[in-house]
Order: sequence, then C-alpha cells, then structure tokens
Amino acid sequence: MFLLAGLGNPGPKYAGNRHNIGFMALDAICRRYRLGPLRRRFQGAAAEGEIEGQKVLALFPETFMNESGRAVAEAMRFYKIPLDHVFVFHDELDIAPAKLRIKKGGGNAGHNGLRSITAQCGNDYWRVRLGIGHPGDKARVHSYVLGDFGKAERAWVETLGDACADNAGLLVNGQPDAFQNKAHLYMAAQGFADQKMPGEKA
Repeated sequence: MFLLAGLGNPGPKYAGNRHNIGFMALDAICRRYRLGPLRRRFQGAAAEGEIEGQKVLALFPETFMNESGRAVAEAMRFYKIPLDHVFVFHDELDIAPAKLRIKKGGGNAGHNGLRSITAQCGNDYWRVRLGIGHPGDKARVHSYVLGDFGKAERAWVETLGDACADNAGLLVNGQPDAFQNKAHLYMAAQGFADQKMPGEKA
C-alpha cells in the first residue's frame, strides 16, 4: 500500500490558504480516482482506493500543520507502510508558482509539517513540492503562506492539482521522475510555463 498525504490546516478558515495547496492537490487526486468515502481516521480524514492497480490511502491530517507527523505515523503503523511508499504533497516557498518538484529525503527548508513528519517517521519519504513562490521578505512569509490564493492565482492552482491527478499513477508505479516531467508538460500545455516569483519582473 502507498500513503498519499496532503498537508494543510483543517477547517474553512484555512481552506483557501497557500499553505493548504497540499490538501488541494490530494483532493484532486481523490476526485479523479474516486477514492473514498473520507472517514475520520488516523487523526485526520482518510480515503482508501486504488490508483492504476496499486492500493492507496489518501490522508488529510487534521492535527494542524505543525503536528502532521502524528497522523502520518499512525497511518503508517496501522498499515505497515514503508517510508519509501509515502508521498507528501506540500507547499514550497522556494519554487515558483505553478511549478512542482519531487524528491526523496533531504532537508525540510523550515517547513513545520515536514519537520513533524521527519521527527515522527524518519526522513526518507517522498516530497511532492508544490511551488507557491516566496514573497521576497522573510518577515512576510507567515502572513503570505496563511493568506488565501488570489483570484488570479486560482486557475494555476486548480491546474496544478489536475497535473498531479493525471500523473499520480506514475508515483505509485515507481516513476517519480516521469511524474515530475509529465506534470511540467501538462502545465506548459495549459499555459502556465512562465509563472514568476512574487515581485519578480515579467
């Protein structure tokens, strides 16, 4: 079994936040593959199903971002899921909006959700890093990530979720590099190849 975990904060207050793009991407995957129904489990909401012949558990931790590892660890223990079968979808400040990168292990770049998962589970899980851009000033980061996506940003956010959903089968079938490449091609085909960092000149 594979665990797909989206990171975010629970409740309507946070639903549109940049910090919640991991929830948004995983929600797109759940819709595409009809995973569900969602049930209250593992300190979150979880849905089971299959993606291209592979059993998966989709998990939306409801512990708040800083304690995401508690939910992920509980689900891993219950199903005895190995760490290299865990894919975490999360916001990434250091990647331009509408871009994504995937990597296994590495640093947490100050991301409290990743820090919590690493502390609870170990470090060698897969990160699907969903670019939201950096506001350009460290002092503005907190308000930026906890701010909602603007109206002009929503099209690429939705399209990035679709790119993840279209190519999720590549993740669970051992082709993470192909997942990244095909997601980039999808975004380019939809006209989102040249998104800039906030404040960057076009």
